[in-house]
Amino acid sequence: MNVEIHPGWKNELKDEFEKPYFKELISFVKQEYDQNTCYPKGRHIFEAFNRATFDNVKVVILGQDPYHGPHQAHGLCFSVYEDAKIPPSLRNIYKEIEDDLGKPAPQTGNLEHWANQGVLMLNAVLTVRAHEAGSHKKKGWEKFTDRVIEIISAEKENVVFLLWGGPAKKKGAKIDSSKHFILESGHPSPLSAIRGHWFGNKHFSKTNDYLIQHGKRPIEW
Repeated sequence: MNVEIHPGWKNELKDEFEKPYFKELISFVKQEYDQNTCYPKGRHIFEAFNRATFDNVKVVILGQDPYHGPHQAHGLCFSVYEDAKIPPSLRNIYKEIEDDLGKPAPQTGNLEHWANQGVLMLNAVLTVRAHEAGSHKKKGWEKFTDRVIEIISAEKENVVFLLWGGPAKKKGAKIDSSKHFILESGHPSPLSAIRGHWFGNKHFSKTNDYLIQHGKRPIEW
């Protein structure tokens, strides 16, 4: 399996691609895709990096692992294909945007327009076996995405990190909070949205306020 990833990211991650754990990870992923139905499609595994290039990243949203149902995952956390049913977590994201910014909820769950504006929509684990949530955990993806966060933290400034839920918050340890803006809340999934203080977090307006303060174009959520 070739690593099809934007040249800017390929340059930043070239050392990582040569490490034994990453080669073992790619070997595992290739075998899984050969023997099972897995998501997203192979060409979309690194879609988050191809949409939000290294030079353009100004916001990072961290998810967990891809949707494991058919015609959902396409390489961007929380996002689904244009004609797919909008998942519950994304509905809650849209509700918060509506409450925070007064923007009505879109009719589609495709978030490519966020990614194209420099929002890196990064799952901690980039692949999954169909109908088996978490099936590709602890195979190396977490180590890889930790490194991605470390590189962004070290080499860029004034990036907004949106950490929703426990696993995302743990990755926050990799971020230099003295030069970046970290926003945390509960996860938007129905089980945790209410008790985890998802609603009312105003992360979308806070993100844009920070970007404007630092001379960057706000995100059109």
